[in-house]
Amino acid sequence: MSLLERVDKAIRTIPDFPEKGIMFKDITPILENAVLSTDIVDELMRQWAGVKIDAIAGVESRGFLFGFSLAMKLGVPFILIRKKGKLPAETISYKYDLEYGSAEIEVHVDSIEKGMHVLIHDDLLATGGTAAAAAELIKKSEGLISGFSFVVELEFLKGKEALNKYSELNKSIINY
Repeated sequence: MSLLERVDKAIRTIPDFPEKGIMFKDITPILENAVLSTDIVDELMRQWAGVKIDAIAGVESRGFLFGFSLAMKLGVPFILIRKKGKLPAETISYKYDLEYGSAEIEVHVDSIEKGMHVLIHDDLLATGGTAAAAAELIKKSEGLISGFSFVVELEFLKGKEALNKYSELNKSIINY
């Protein structure tokens, strides 16, 4: 069975979570399978081979899971992008709109060096709002966007369109 088939088989769809009408793609079963998780990290390595990456920024919290493993395999720093108030040292922040309300994310001021090529990783691409906010943080830090990496992409929400202004390198393991 191919990696794509194994990932598709492992992801479970939870109807009406977190609210009615949403078909939530749950990656928990992937995390419970060490072989599949390792194979995903290996595939991410293949996808990003040859691209300049000085660091990987993982978006809280599920972006930490494969993003950190990928950073370790590449031998580059892993940068935490967290919700406001969760990082202990001095931060810069970026506030952005959600479908209902707004959110704010932060990064430590000393995490990204000027001109650093940063790959942004999260578990899932939906509308692209959070990934775009992460890109804005990297730009505020004078970093460069290497691209965007996801395990799952919900193509029908057209999140890639929101990210193309930062980088046209947007890759995922599986698309729905």
